[in-house]
Amino acid sequence: MGDVAEIMKLRPTLVIGSVPYKQETVAKILAEPVNFLAMNPRSLVDVESDIRLLSGIVGRNAAGERLIRKMRAEFTAVERKAKARSRGRAPVRVYCEAWPNPRISSPPWVAELVKIAGGEMVVPAGERVSDEQVAEAKPDVVVLAWAATGTRAKVGEAYKVEAWKDVPAIRNRRVVVIADELLNTPGPPLVEGARQLLRVIGPR
Repeated sequence: MGDVAEIMKLRPTLVIGSVPYKQETVAKILAEPVNFLAMNPRSLVDVESDIRLLSGIVGRNAAGERLIRKMRAEFTAVERKAKARSRGRAPVRVYCEAWPNPRISSPPWVAELVKIAGGEMVVPAGERVSDEQVAEAKPDVVVLAWAATGTRAKVGEAYKVEAWKDVPAIRNRRVVVIADELLNTPGPPLVEGARQLLRVIGPR
């Protein structure tokens, strides 16, 4: 959410916010004479529910259902490719990171995307984690999708973490960046996020 004064100049009747929130921004909006809808999805099912809610608000229920069906079909296509490529091998162990300091793992819906793409999220999703937790989980791939940074996450920083020197992803130089909006936007961009995960965590 941007500057509240600029938002209010547009004279909205409804302001919609989604995680992560800036508490001070939310407080300012709540002080204004405008309806505020706070969204806090955790899973892909929640994302679908939010699409239904928003499409209902704007009177486009059928379009919302079409979008949900399209997203499901795309996820299924990614899952099929992942299964065909894995040929029965164990899921690739993956650590996805949403922020480096404090270190926070990617949201729970990203763990679902990782599974769709043939991987397994090896730390609790959407939580603060320590360097030692990640090291003990021994990920084969580390994915950096730092919130609000686009593709500017710093791969080099991962290779400098002392506790990670024996992590397979570090030894094998498998630290990659995925544009944060593809994993952190709880909506249609997650389809491309799943495709990108399939590309980077697939077996070599």
